[in-house]
Amino acid sequence: MLGRIRDRNVWLVYATIFLLGAAYGSSLAVTPLRLAEVGFGKSQMGTLASWFAGGIVAMSIPAGALIRRFSAKKTLIVSLLLYAVAVSLFGLQRTYFGASAVRVLDGATSVGVWVGCETILLARSDASNKAFVTSLYAMSIAVGYVVGALAARVLTMFTGYQTVFFAAGGFALLALLVVAFGLDADQGGGALHASSEEAGPYRSPAEQPDAPSLSSWALFYRIKTSCFATFAYGYFQASVVLFLPIFLVHSKGVAEKDTILMTAFFAAGMLLFSNVAGRLGDRHGHLRVMTVLATVGMVMTLGFVLLSSWTIMLGAIFVAGATLASISPVSLALSGHISERRDFARANGIYNACYAVGMLVGPPISSVVFDRVSGAAMLLHLAAMWATFIAFCIVFRKDDPRAK
Repeated sequence: MLGRIRDRNVWLVYATIFLLGAAYGSSLAVTPLRLAEVGFGKSQMGTLASWFAGGIVAMSIPAGALIRRFSAKKTLIVSLLLYAVAVSLFGLQRTYFGASAVRVLDGATSVGVWVGCETILLARSDASNKAFVTSLYAMSIAVGYVVGALAARVLTMFTGYQTVFFAAGGFALLALLVVAFGLDADQGGGALHASSEEAGPYRSPAEQPDAPSLSSWALFYRIKTSCFATFAYGYFQASVVLFLPIFLVHSKGVAEKDTILMTAFFAAGMLLFSNVAGRLGDRHGHLRVMTVLATVGMVMTLGFVLLSSWTIMLGAIFVAGATLASISPVSLALSGHISERRDFARANGIYNACYAVGMLVGPPISSVVFDRVSGAAMLLHLAAMWATFIAFCIVFRKDDPRAK
């Protein structure tokens, strides 16, 4: 592994996103408890997720422009500082207006970190290991979630929920120090360079170094398969987190406390398989691997409608995490293959905007299907979305440079 990634900046990005993941994990672990403590209702808690996604949508495209104008490193420093302020303030909020405003800032600053990190990773990885590099990125933030949640559990044994949010801010400040004193300086998204041992990204014959930058629409169309993948995952993730536990409790007779295990099994599947998926994508083609992952994940989603054994359902959750969650780093790698280095920052902004739109529209649509039809119909509509994505991948299979 060390031999495949020789650029220390890549490892520093992993450290940065791990610490950000720890901030996320610690704050999210106590967010519902803190909100309930100050009198927030379930509907108010749910809509706060929409404010977070709204902040991501609003800042995704500008984040790419800021990186091109001021550099990825400077954008990361400012974003991490503002995120530390936002997450620390969140624990102090007692009104819905205040919590909503902070959640918008949370989403906006988070996407600044994501786009900055992803731009650096794509620019500093070569054509043979992009998915390998991005899969380790996904694993780093996942491990951070686990560490953060454990830290929150320990802290709440000795202090109140508010302190956990200050600890999350501390994790973000540590990430800021890693960026400020560790990362090499760069002169903007268009000038990020790979290490001397690594080659540049894939270039199609029509894309010469001196060709003009693509328009935003043309860039979106070029990375459309990656954008559909991240939209679908955002839609799916935000929907199942809210509604799958309810379906299992009321329709399958699963004990409410047992549904807590879902997150652990889903994350375990992703942690154990995302790097394997990345290696397969680098070797056999990212779009081909994404199609297979979506197919298996779709079958697991359908399985919840038919399964009755909780043990088997946990296995299905594990496989769903191993497949559907692994699509994200593979789709990011595909975007890096088919976009030019000078367009990485803008492409990552568009990519993350699609993820946020999925998070924004998924829960409202899923809730309508759940309320007006049934929980089973909600799962069927999620499976239908993945089926549409699979068909999209087949139609546009030549978007992958390795397609035959």
